[in-house]
Amino acid sequence: MKVTKLNSIIFIGFLAIVGVIVMQLLMLNKAYSFEKKEFEEKIHFALQDVVKRIYRDNKTDLNITNQVKKITDDYYIVNIEDVFEHEILEYYLKSEFSKVKLEMDYEYAIYDCATDEMIYGSYISQKKEPQKTCENCFEKKEGLIYYFAIRFPELKQQFITSLGQYWIYTFILFLVLIIYVYSVLLLLKQKKYTELQTDFINNMTHEFKTPLASILIASQYATHQEEIKNNPKLAKYMQIITNQSTKLNLHIERILNVAKGDSKWIELEKKPVNLYEIAELVKENSQLKSSKECEITIRIPTSIKINVDEFHFTNILYNLIDNALKYGPEKPKIEIETIQSGKGMELRISDNGSGIDPQHLDYVFDKFYRVPRENKKDIEGFGIGLFYVKKIMDLHHWKITIQNNAIQGITVSIFIPNKDIYE
Repeated sequence: MKVTKLNSIIFIGFLAIVGVIVMQLLMLNKAYSFEKKEFEEKIHFALQDVVKRIYRDNKTDLNITNQVKKITDDYYIVNIEDVFEHEILEYYLKSEFSKVKLEMDYEYAIYDCATDEMIYGSYISQKKEPQKTCENCFEKKEGLIYYFAIRFPELKQQFITSLGQYWIYTFILFLVLIIYVYSVLLLLKQKKYTELQTDFINNMTHEFKTPLASILIASQYATHQEEIKNNPKLAKYMQIITNQSTKLNLHIERILNVAKGDSKWIELEKKPVNLYEIAELVKENSQLKSSKECEITIRIPTSIKINVDEFHFTNILYNLIDNALKYGPEKPKIEIETIQSGKGMELRISDNGSGIDPQHLDYVFDKFYRVPRENKKDIEGFGIGLFYVKKIMDLHHWKITIQNNAIQGITVSIFIPNKDIYE
């Protein structure tokens, strides 16, 4: 795989998160060991004090050492080497465990030398509900006479529970890692789609420009023929074909550049132009092209001029009216009007179509987004028309909005500030 800046950043980010998780696991292990050691010390000191109290009650000297022996993490043998009572032992266990704040369940058994068996004592629970005892869990210890065994059935669970905040932090870090990996996969998937889109657009550029070049060559050749030169009407038609083909070629070039995101290639050539004349030109071209019986009404003062890139603004109006015609009824009605306001002027293009589902209104200006239309599959575009419109409006620093009409159709509003208006 080719090493790119993006790949490097993704790899470094992954290593950083994994490193933090490893550190957190090490801290968790260390905290677990510390918590375990603290519990063991509490148990050892409490059981040692139990032995001392029994010897003090019996008024004998404590001559042995290491009375408390850990067999497993949750199982201990306590060698008394002196007689003791069952009730006294349980009382001392409760008392000493309470002193060191060791609040957990435990059960014990006492060795009976007469029967050579471990006699089960009782299960001491911190909860009120009954607990499951394990009388067969106690085994004899050879070589000892007076001793008892004690086990803590919930000790390991207590270790884990006491590390609650560490487990939460660890879970959050693993969640972050999962989200990071998922986001990277989505990013790479989106990057792949973007590359496919770019390839598609490049191919479309070639497919559009090749026939246009042929049209231009053929029209220029036909223009120089004597039959055309001697017929003013045919000469005029050929000139129209040549001019419109050249304009369409430039149009396609710029539109596809915008679709590819190459907005840096768009350089506006703003100048004062008559808004009414542009609207009339777009109206005539749209009516000539449309196969529908359309009605386009213009309510714009003839004296208003706006500071705008004429080529792109004409394309914008044509695009909006063309959409209204394509997706409108059999007899579409379109109104183009201006509304004055304190800070500028609104140019509104309204139609009598079926409108747009509200859930799609926020996305109509997104690149490649197409509003689903069940009965218009045959005229679906590439989803770059309104994106182009929004892009040009942004470059002019104008605001464009779209909304459904109260009764029927939609209205596209373009707000033009006063600084770009001349009367």
